[in-house]
Amino acid sequence: MWLLLSISVLLLMVSSESSQAQGPSTKVSLSGSWLFKVDAQEVGVREAWFADSTDRSGWQSVEVPSFLEKYPGLETYDGWTWFARTVTLERTEVPLSLHFGGVDDEAVVWVNGVEVGNHSGYSDPFALDVSPVLKAGENSIVILVKDNGGGGGIYKPITLLETRHLDEMFRSVYFGTPAMRSAEWVKDAVIYSVYLRSFSKEGMFTGLEKRLPELKEMGVTVLWLLPIHPVGEKNRKGKLGSPYSVRDYYGINPEFGTMQDFKRLLVAVHKKGMKLIIDLVANHTAWDSKLVLEHPEWFTKDLKGALVQPNADWTDVVDLDYSQSGLRKYMIEMMRWWVKDIGIDGFRCDVAELVPTEFWEEAREKLNRVKPVMMLSEGSIPEHSVKAFDLTYSWNVYDALDPLLKGKRPATALDEIFMMEQLQYPTGALRMRFNTNHDKNAWDSPAVLKYGKDGLKLTAVLINTIPGVPMIYTGEELANDRKLSLFEKVDVDSGRSREMGELYKTLSLLRRDHKALSRGELIRVQSSIPADIYAFFRAAGSDKILTVLNFVPEPRVVTLTIPIEKIFPGENKVVLTEIFSGERMDIRSDGQGRVAIALEPRGYKVLVVEKK
Repeated sequence: MWLLLSISVLLLMVSSESSQAQGPSTKVSLSGSWLFKVDAQEVGVREAWFADSTDRSGWQSVEVPSFLEKYPGLETYDGWTWFARTVTLERTEVPLSLHFGGVDDEAVVWVNGVEVGNHSGYSDPFALDVSPVLKAGENSIVILVKDNGGGGGIYKPITLLETRHLDEMFRSVYFGTPAMRSAEWVKDAVIYSVYLRSFSKEGMFTGLEKRLPELKEMGVTVLWLLPIHPVGEKNRKGKLGSPYSVRDYYGINPEFGTMQDFKRLLVAVHKKGMKLIIDLVANHTAWDSKLVLEHPEWFTKDLKGALVQPNADWTDVVDLDYSQSGLRKYMIEMMRWWVKDIGIDGFRCDVAELVPTEFWEEAREKLNRVKPVMMLSEGSIPEHSVKAFDLTYSWNVYDALDPLLKGKRPATALDEIFMMEQLQYPTGALRMRFNTNHDKNAWDSPAVLKYGKDGLKLTAVLINTIPGVPMIYTGEELANDRKLSLFEKVDVDSGRSREMGELYKTLSLLRRDHKALSRGELIRVQSSIPADIYAFFRAAGSDKILTVLNFVPEPRVVTLTIPIEKIFPGENKVVLTEIFSGERMDIRSDGQGRVAIALEPRGYKVLVVEKK
């Protein structure tokens, strides 16, 4: 979402109604009535609201699944809330799990007063093993959800079922279907997200044009510009207003320069062999946009016929109504104009999930007739990868980074994330990987403050070596420590160390020279410390890269077991060369492929594999 609040949220649910589970296969839907309580002061954990002894007589009844905003009086609430329910079981001899279709944003779960697990990531289904704490008879289920802004709540069904059936629950209708075919330059991309106000002192197209050689040298191949259109004045937020409050889709924000300035920038980008995409805000416009004045019939209205904003917090924009065929035609023609007449290379599409997928599919089909483009969805739904978008946001990896670095989740949690992607998304679907973005920087924390300097480096290595397309946000090459407001001009401190820029350069050049990173499969490597160390190969034919990551703030010496016969068939010896230090090490098949690697606190090694 283009606007997120910084207030944390927790939810806990428990219901007084019971469900009966009988028969040879246990599968209990927990949709329906739950007990609910708001915890605005965040005292529930300290006061043990999860305990079976908790008095819930004052809790209200709500329906689940549902978004928090649907509950009376909570239209704009962000904070902790609790839900609870009981389920009665006649048999517990088989392993059972709780399957969650989706919780926004974080969940902590208790069964019979015992914490059974937690999860971060609003867009992902997940499951928790509850067998050790279940009993025949009545069982209490309590869920604490942390909503970090925007929508919140338990918004998809919860099911109690036999663990052996989990794969069936996780597998989406898109499993096994092919993802849309992307251009080669899209697969190879290193994206740099440019917030023009903060990118340079000028805050204009000219400031970006001056620094193109620097970005090219860093290995950037695609520039994504946050919205470049004129910003609305009515109900404006802050002095300059949000760039996501668009007044004219065909216009240029005079803050940044003129259309001629933009065209000159685009020519310069293309001369460097790079591509340029712009942010498209298709779900809403400014209150004083040209479309409001010329086509008010294209907007969502309340029962009194008044225009409405998309949600309670987005007060500077009004919602577009995609049931209007005229609107769809207008938007597609506008997109074609930017690609065909101006020459841009695609779009990053804001809150793409709020716009009908069939619109995006129609738009993509029309754009494909012009030239190959990059379409990036600020969304995570698998259906976007079938016909409309090359890339979707990898919130699943981003949401795991902080818990991984804080020891709240083991390194093996990444295995669950990648397994889930395989079951949920079309085959070959591309995800955009990131450790921060404009929303998270502005509303949460700059990445270097969130993760620390070592954590920032570690997460950068991760997102650049796992499958997907990496993205760098404005100022990250300087480890920017300032919140870059979306409503004002905040400059990045250009005097900061460029150590991160050198790191990104090394990783980007490695990606350029090794197709294993942009095309290869991920092959996990057995580690002697699996909770702390994550190790994996990326392999495309004979091209192979090994990445080893230490998520804990202490040094580790880890033994990796390399399956040489699987990864290097016919080879009895290979050499690994570490890209940052130049260190070399041999691995022999007759030595069972074991190698010891020393890692600094939150340290990493990326090694190129060569035959000996």
